[in-house]
Amino acid sequence: MSNEKGPDHSRRKERSRQAILAATRALVAEEAYEKVTVEAIAARAGVGKQTIYRRWPSKSAVVFAALLALSDDTDGQSVALPDTGDLEADLKLVMRATAQEFADPSFDRLIRALNTEIANDAALAAEYREKLSQPLEEAKKARLRSAQEVGQLDADADLDLVLEVLYAPLFQRWLHRSGPLTAAYADSLVDATLRAFGPWTEVNPHP
Repeated sequence: MSNEKGPDHSRRKERSRQAILAATRALVAEEAYEKVTVEAIAARAGVGKQTIYRRWPSKSAVVFAALLALSDDTDGQSVALPDTGDLEADLKLVMRATAQEFADPSFDRLIRALNTEIANDAALAAEYREKLSQPLEEAKKARLRSAQEVGQLDADADLDLVLEVLYAPLFQRWLHRSGPLTAAYADSLVDATLRAFGPWTEVNPHP
């Protein structure tokens, strides 16, 4: 009998966890972040407040878990960039998807809420980098290295700098709401990055 209760208990715990994370994402999308409370999350998820606190120490930790759960895998493997052999096409595909994601109102509010917490919580910032940011960056750099190997990117390019040039303008535009996050804008960032870090380094002299 104990063997039957074990799996049932695990399934109930997982259903509860998923309900909490879904409730968190929904509330953050609907309400001003400061108005979202652990009590409200518990009520929306249909669980007791202590059920949440047994898993997460704070609202910010729940918000981070809710964001992290949007990825099927947190080790960086599931987010590997496409590698069709055409670096420009692959980067444009990824950057268009990134722009579209940040332009989505529900994701926008969730990631803004998380960034608010990260700015004031060093421990959460470290966890964010370890579990999400760093694996994503390593997956991106793996694709750039393959481009270097086939001569589509400067072999001496600093890959951290390449990523900063590629992503930072999009993040700044999103953060300051200074312009639309369109596919055309995403493409322009890829074009500028490849012009800066492409394999060509010499200018042909005029005859």
